[in-house]
Amino acid sequence: MQKRILFLGGSKFQIPPIKYAKEQGHYVITCDYLPDNPGHKYADEYYNVSTTDREEVLALAEKLKVDGIVAYASDPAAPTQAYVANLMGLPSNPYESVEILSRKDYFRAFLEENGFLVPRSESFESIGKAFAWFDELEKPVIVKPVDSSGSKGVSKVSTEEELLHAFTYALEFSRAKRVVIEEFFVRDGYQVAGDGFVVDGKLVFRCWANEHFDKNCNPFVPIGESFPSVMTDYTLQQAQSETQRLLDLLHMKQGALNFDFHYNANGDFSFLELGPRNGGNLIPEVIKYATGVDLIKYTVDSALGLDCSDLQMKEVDGFYSSYMLHAIEDGTVKEIWYSDEIKKNIIEENIFIKPGDEVKKFDGSNHTLGTMIMKFNSQEEMLEKMDNMEKYLKVITK
Repeated sequence: MQKRILFLGGSKFQIPPIKYAKEQGHYVITCDYLPDNPGHKYADEYYNVSTTDREEVLALAEKLKVDGIVAYASDPAAPTQAYVANLMGLPSNPYESVEILSRKDYFRAFLEENGFLVPRSESFESIGKAFAWFDELEKPVIVKPVDSSGSKGVSKVSTEEELLHAFTYALEFSRAKRVVIEEFFVRDGYQVAGDGFVVDGKLVFRCWANEHFDKNCNPFVPIGESFPSVMTDYTLQQAQSETQRLLDLLHMKQGALNFDFHYNANGDFSFLELGPRNGGNLIPEVIKYATGVDLIKYTVDSALGLDCSDLQMKEVDGFYSSYMLHAIEDGTVKEIWYSDEIKKNIIEENIFIKPGDEVKKFDGSNHTLGTMIMKFNSQEEMLEKMDNMEKYLKVITK
């Protein structure tokens, strides 16, 4: 019998699971407030309903009698998915747990209450009370919206004048109109990203990567992830056990997870975020190249209550990365320059711009100008090129 599945969002990054669902013969419905999003053309039906309007999505899902709901690679839609699925008795995780994982202020408080290593952190609706907290912390501090995605609205500040600007900037990207101010965590080595998958409450698969940033641009917006992670066995074991402890505390039962964590000079693990959804930046697609595991398939199957018990842990075989093409300044595109050394590494490429287009400096994932998947011959080659990509590939503007 044909399954009816509702996808919350139809952006270009959400097309892979939509296409997979269609290939499996499911009846696909999409919704968001952007009718021109390219994913909708693959659907059997589209509805102009915001993915953050929980009651409207609930009404739509009930009317259409859907069998499953997917919020693929979307922080804002994840709580909606859980809220609607819980009320309809569809496969999902507890709404309260998903909301904790989706809000930086709730997540920090939960981590602290349960004895995880976490920076001192508080959230504020207005700047007045924030100044007193700012005075208590060692500088610099991190200022960010409680509920933004794609690293939008994040700043590192050291003075009250910078705080005022950063607080206002963060508010622009917060639906809840609330801002987190927290200690700056001095990490040792790369920030770690990647995806995992939960089956029957257990983290049965995880694939971790080195997160890369452009030093010529925004230091808080990742420009790609490289696999496998170079973190130590000690930290890897900490990450596995602390993630499982968190899943147990939150009664998380199924589905994809997106990791962002780091560790200090002692090698001690600390969560930055744990998103209850698949990662962006083509992380599931790179993982499929690197391990053969198709997390897109399992995300759709899990949302429909299909058996996922065959999913097993597989380590990375080879050296792979994603790369988000971006501009380091506002301007008009002159050309995309490729060195001969990087051309041989690119195995998939999707460019969203052409000469003459106006582009913005890369301040968030919304300013991504194209995507690539790369393969390298060694860890050394991978890390050198990903850390110094401006030597090999760049958007030239005028």
